[in-house]
Amino acid sequence: MISSMTPEKLNEETKSGRFLQMVDVRSATEFAAGHIPGAVNIPMDQLESRLGDISAGSPVVLICLAGQRAKICADILKPRFENLAVLEGGTRAWIERGLPVVAAVRTRWSLERQVRLGAGILVLAGCALALFVNTAWIYLAAFIGAGLAFAGLTDICPMGMLLGRMPWNAARRGIAAHPGAAVSACPAGRN
Repeated sequence: MISSMTPEKLNEETKSGRFLQMVDVRSATEFAAGHIPGAVNIPMDQLESRLGDISAGSPVVLICLAGQRAKICADILKPRFENLAVLEGGTRAWIERGLPVVAAVRTRWSLERQVRLGAGILVLAGCALALFVNTAWIYLAAFIGAGLAFAGLTDICPMGMLLGRMPWNAARRGIAAHPGAAVSACPAGRN
């Protein structure tokens, strides 16, 4: 059975000492930017291959940024796990209530979001330049489209690898545990 749990209830349950498996299904970058203390990161795209990391005998609370990805993951886990819950409003609701958050980095966008922004800007620039400067600029947009198609087919993203090496994506020393830590924005269509 899949139920939902409010941030207040989850906070009470964790303070009471009751063992709950809190599984955060966001990307590793989103998780590092801010997560609930005690949560384990199993990104949505790894969930089925990491079922062995989740104990079938204990209650499982699924967490994402706003609740949508957690609900999708709950449907995946439903046949194998009896006691499932989804955190209502996700990490965003947890933070809005001023509950504690563990953050290994300052606010950081996920690499996926950075790639989408960079690709979008390059496609728009290519199209605008093709319209107003020289039609050959359309090849920039075509090149970016081909790169995105390649990344989707192979799961290898050269732009993501390049962005991952940028200074703003470098790991920062120290781990902060504090209420109201910033959480990276959710990738479009996944919240």
